[in-house]
Amino acid sequence: MELNRIISAIKEKQSEIKSVFFVGCGASKAELYPAKYFLEGNAKQLRTSLYTANEFNYATPVSVDDTSIVITCSLGGATPETVEATTLAKEKGAHVIAVTHVEDSAITTDAEYVVYHGFHESYAAKMEKMTKVLGLATEILNQFEGYQHYEKMLDGFDKIYGLIENAVSSVVPQAKAFADAYKDDEVIYVMSSGATHEVAYSFSICLLMEMQWINSGTFHDGEFFHGPFEIVDKDVPFLLLMNDGKTRGMDARALEFLQRFDAKTTVVDAKDFGLGSAISSEVVDYFNPMLISGVIRVYAEQLAIVRNHPLTKRRYMWKLEY
Repeated sequence: MELNRIISAIKEKQSEIKSVFFVGCGASKAELYPAKYFLEGNAKQLRTSLYTANEFNYATPVSVDDTSIVITCSLGGATPETVEATTLAKEKGAHVIAVTHVEDSAITTDAEYVVYHGFHESYAAKMEKMTKVLGLATEILNQFEGYQHYEKMLDGFDKIYGLIENAVSSVVPQAKAFADAYKDDEVIYVMSSGATHEVAYSFSICLLMEMQWINSGTFHDGEFFHGPFEIVDKDVPFLLLMNDGKTRGMDARALEFLQRFDAKTTVVDAKDFGLGSAISSEVVDYFNPMLISGVIRVYAEQLAIVRNHPLTKRRYMWKLEY
């Protein structure tokens, strides 16, 4: 079912929507963040929140009711906490949209609507989850409040997958250099801002800590100078994700400080891949996460190769009861 038709169907049943909740775990939660960021920056009336699923389950907001849209997300559709959150949202009377890669998975059982996305087919397919949820947010805003840059967002959706594929086709040499330089580091810090903030977070907790067993910390560039910058020193390892858009100044300020003290810094910059040349400046902020996520996936793959540690290797996940 097309995204605009899903939101139209909800509007036919409920003319007033007051709240939009995004619910997931791990990388899926992080991939909901650009949509939440978009609504927070552009909605005048709609309230929006992003929850890790068990927080939603244990401390359910009282505003979850028939004036709410709850979007739950799980790659395989079987994350127990997110499945439970989907059921709970339905019981509270919310309009529930599940987003997953696997048809007829557990998360779809109690969802009113389901959005399926790709994953294995290409790097662009891996970004479909994040992109389609942003598409849902765009439709919610436009249909319930109106959005002056709606057509520019649609144009961005038409272009972003091609931009991702073009970007990843050129970055293997840089990704190999990153992998060779960082393979023996005991900790890697990851930072960004704007809509890309939780891309840094998911790279830190999922690609590095979960999939490579490398200690990592992540923080917002705007918070960097309010504590974390005290650990900066020569050769301390950082990965900085730079946005094309409104928050670029924060990224640049952090980069200048890292370079000032000769920290070991790798920069992945959306401008290097022509994002702002293809997508309107009024909406470019919201497409940084997809492009940058595609690029740093290559970085993670090269790191896994040089460390002889496949991204699928686990100690606890899928192996123990927890």
